[in-house]
Amino acid sequence: MENLTPDIKHNLYYYYLAQVVPNLRPKYKNIHQVPKITKIVINQSAGSNSNSKDLNILLDELAKITGQYGKLTQAKKSIAGFGITKSDFLGIKLTLRRQRMYYFLNRLINLSLPRIRDFQGLTVTSFDGYGNYSFGVEEQLMFPEINPESFGSSKGLQISIVTTAKTDEEAYLLLKSLGMPFKQNTKFVVE
Repeated sequence: MENLTPDIKHNLYYYYLAQVVPNLRPKYKNIHQVPKITKIVINQSAGSNSNSKDLNILLDELAKITGQYGKLTQAKKSIAGFGITKSDFLGIKLTLRRQRMYYFLNRLINLSLPRIRDFQGLTVTSFDGYGNYSFGVEEQLMFPEINPESFGSSKGLQISIVTTAKTDEEAYLLLKSLGMPFKQNTKFVVE
């Protein structure tokens, strides 16, 4: 890595190509079989009684965090018990790919997750059985882009990392190689 420029050293995609692929390559017959991240999906609930002003604030905050605007999601049917009517706006969804995906993941791993108070690491039980990893974040204040003075109410985020890994163990090795902070003293167990 000494011959790489400083910009490339801090880019997670080039780190993946220069360090992670060569380390994982001996386990596969072909270099194209090495797992990679294809997309990161971020969902945020706006609550059932949110108005357009709250939704715009959430859209702006998510755009500051990710560098891209999300799409509003609507209720498909009415549910009286929750006070939801058909076509109410319930949340925001956003899919990151390519450069923005790696940029977001790099900032998440190196800046945002370490800012969580008493952070012990992410759990290894959140893999879905198909090589994808999902976890929730309780509030957006862990992201340095959010100004605490202008911060509204905490809504939380659901972050899903989609990989080409066939098993959870392969996805765990990929994410661990990229620097994902999993809990210490936990061993990945294949169920």
